[in-house]
Amino acid sequence: MWRRLIRPGTAVAASASAAFAVHAPSRCDDKDPPHPPRYPFWVKSVFHAHEIPSVRRGYEVYRQVCATCHSMKQLHFRHLSNFVLPEKRMKEIAASYDVVDGPNDEGEMFTRPGILVDAFPSPYPNEEAARYANGGANPPDLSVYTTAKHEGLDYIFALLLGYRDPPAGIEVRDGLYYNVYFPGGLIGMPNPLHSDGLVDYEDGTPCTKSQMAKDVVNFLCWAAEPAHDERKLIGLKAASACLVGTFIVGFWYRSMWIGCARWRIRPEDFFGFPESFETMGSNT
Repeated sequence: MWRRLIRPGTAVAASASAAFAVHAPSRCDDKDPPHPPRYPFWVKSVFHAHEIPSVRRGYEVYRQVCATCHSMKQLHFRHLSNFVLPEKRMKEIAASYDVVDGPNDEGEMFTRPGILVDAFPSPYPNEEAARYANGGANPPDLSVYTTAKHEGLDYIFALLLGYRDPPAGIEVRDGLYYNVYFPGGLIGMPNPLHSDGLVDYEDGTPCTKSQMAKDVVNFLCWAAEPAHDERKLIGLKAASACLVGTFIVGFWYRSMWIGCARWRIRPEDFFGFPESFETMGSNT
């Protein structure tokens, strides 16, 4: 009899569990675009600073490859002087650009060689010209792009190396390119690092696509936060000072109050009673 009662209950439980398994919500971690991998950039660590040799190479990549479309209006040549390159070298680079200045005594604008106080020149005179030259897309300014973009370092590095042939079923019209890490998969920027050897590094580093992507990302990270190293150093000094101060205060507190642990506190010490509470309780 018990077997007859148990078997239907077992069948009902099995069917309920099967139904729950069928209708349970499925979890999907696929995103559009997918999250870029977590690359081990040296600057990410709390105890590490910028790689200045990589930043120097990244500036060459930006100047020779990226500056043809992207501007950096918030960066001046003087910011790189004696930090990324020597002052003499930065003066030579600034003088290689023609800057529109003025007006002069006659009220006219004129062109002069660039100097250290000048900002990086923009590749286009205005936004409309930039959109017209790039099929309606306006190339973003890269001054603070690594901090303004979510997962800035990893995203830019993955984007530069994420150009692929479009999969079957995806039509790519003229002027667009397929990139795995760009929202929607179609980007208007052609592959800027399409081959190795686009830049001649002065220090003899092999100029591969991944090396150029790493260097330009490090340069953009430095450009977004030039005071990153000083800020991190001050934070470490403050944390160390707080740790030492906590140890000193703790040692002083213990040395001052260690004698109080052996004190015997009596009621008459506070209230002036001639007898203890126990005697008073017995008398009553």
